Amino acid sequence: MPRRPTGARVAASSTWTDPDGVRMPAGEVHGWLEGTNQTVCGIPLARASLARFPHVRWEDAQPDTGRHADEVRHVCTRCRQALRPREGRDRRSVPRRP
Repeated sequence: MPRRPTGARVAASSTWTDPDGVRMPAGEVHGWLEGTNQTVCGIPLARASLARFPHVRWEDAQPDTGRHADEVRHVCTRCRQALRPREGRDRRSVPRRP
């Protein structure tokens, strides 16, 4: 079973500047793993004109709970599914027989 990505950052369709002068994500946001040139859902960053935000954690860009989500209008559902925490155990509760 593939492992879920961890430590995701944010890529977004636009930006805004907070009162402290820090650039923040706005518009549509996607999950992004540093060192890659695409979002978690597979969209190439350059072709989609998405800006990278290596200083913003994925959790902080969620409109429901994030502290950097003031201007976020849409969260990619595919990225959200891929990056959501797992519930329950990762292993089977009953071991397989040989």
